[in-house]
Amino acid sequence: MQFSSKEDIDVPIEEVFAAISDFDAFERSAIRRGVEVGRVDEAAPVAPGMAWDAAFQLRGKRRDLHLVLSKMTAPEEMQFESESSGLTGVMTVELVALSPQRTRMAIVLNLAPKTLSARLFLQSLKLAKTSLTKRFKLKVAEFAKSIEDKRTTRTA
Repeated sequence: MQFSSKEDIDVPIEEVFAAISDFDAFERSAIRRGVEVGRVDEAAPVAPGMAWDAAFQLRGKRRDLHLVLSKMTAPEEMQFESESSGLTGVMTVELVALSPQRTRMAIVLNLAPKTLSARLFLQSLKLAKTSLTKRFKLKVAEFAKSIEDKRTTRTA
């Protein structure tokens, strides 16, 4: 199952990359939403191999997730691989400089089952794919807007 979204951001590519690589901010945001998050490699620099363990409630069950930054080419691309009980995921974030002050951010998330129960779970998600896709695109758009707003606040 795949979700994808593209957003154009009125911010230089280096600043967008800095925002998407601010992992401490993402950790704090997840914790505020009730997710238990912990870095596996506390002292490691921002580089491929960084990893996190997370636990959260989804559909009434506790889910454990292991997330690894598998690829990073600054300032153009990041790729994350995740593994949860029966599900694997790959999320790719690509940045393209449209001009010195404008960046296109493309995010693609692929989920694949490893077990029968995960296959059933994904099948239930497919039934709601339209609404899930809308929510995914909305969250990406909100994130892009927040990057623009931070830049406006800093330069004002």
